[in-house]
Amino acid sequence: MLFWKPKPKKKAEKPTAKRQIAPSAIELPKDIPHITIPKPEKSAVKGSTVTQAKKPRHYQKEFLTTFKQIASAGYRSFEVWNDFVVMAACALSNPVDKTHFEEREKRYLKIIRKYRKKEQALFPELLAHTVMALEANPEQDFLGSMYMELDLGSKRLQQIFTPYHICQLMAAITVENVAEQVNEHGYISINDPCCGGGATLIAGVNEARKQLEKADLNYQNHVLVVAQDIDECVALMCYIQLSLLGVAGYVKVGDSLTEPMTTGDKLDHYWFMPMYFSNIWTMRRVFRGFDSLMNEKGDKL
Repeated sequence: MLFWKPKPKKKAEKPTAKRQIAPSAIELPKDIPHITIPKPEKSAVKGSTVTQAKKPRHYQKEFLTTFKQIASAGYRSFEVWNDFVVMAACALSNPVDKTHFEEREKRYLKIIRKYRKKEQALFPELLAHTVMALEANPEQDFLGSMYMELDLGSKRLQQIFTPYHICQLMAAITVENVAEQVNEHGYISINDPCCGGGATLIAGVNEARKQLEKADLNYQNHVLVVAQDIDECVALMCYIQLSLLGVAGYVKVGDSLTEPMTTGDKLDHYWFMPMYFSNIWTMRRVFRGFDSLMNEKGDKL
């Protein structure tokens, strides 16, 4: 008797692993930069991974480091600070304020030429740190804090800037019913005749902003800042910070007791913030009489 015997099944072949190329063996073109992506850190929970949180940048530290790089090249600290402030103010003013363009452009070029190319490239970094710091936290007197940190306060003028948290408290007490006043008059004005670096005004604007946001109103269209200080350096610090915060208004350099702002005042020492040239404030200048501020030639802004 014959028995049928099935053929034995062939064992399944294991798939051949493809040849792996070590990362170090891959040659990248020389003109393409090699980027190493860090591995995510393991979390405390078993079997899971989390991406490492990005550390907050310390703009104050970066600003001070850049500033000291310039000062260490043989320049006095206050000279570097004053030059930075004037050039930054000119850079913000010149794109919009054509009345003062030529004068301030010449002043900017005269200052920057004092420095070597290496130091010249660091001044935009100082402004960039300022912009990023105020973008990250608009509720601060960034330049004022850097000014005091570098011990640049004028002993002759007894300059001691008010801490920002004190300014916040004063603003919370004094700035009230903003939305009601805006609905009635269209805007409010905040004045500081001894503005310093602008801490009090920054706190006032932020308090007004919070109140207006509850009424779905944009503070940039409804808050006008008017400031003055006898010291040009700190007055321009105020101008720079409020300009970067998108506030409409102007700063006058001069003694508020002997040279107060008046109708028909000469504009030689006025610094108008970029937002003041927006369409809504241009119309208000026409209809509300803001254009009564004229220079000797009678040219209107």
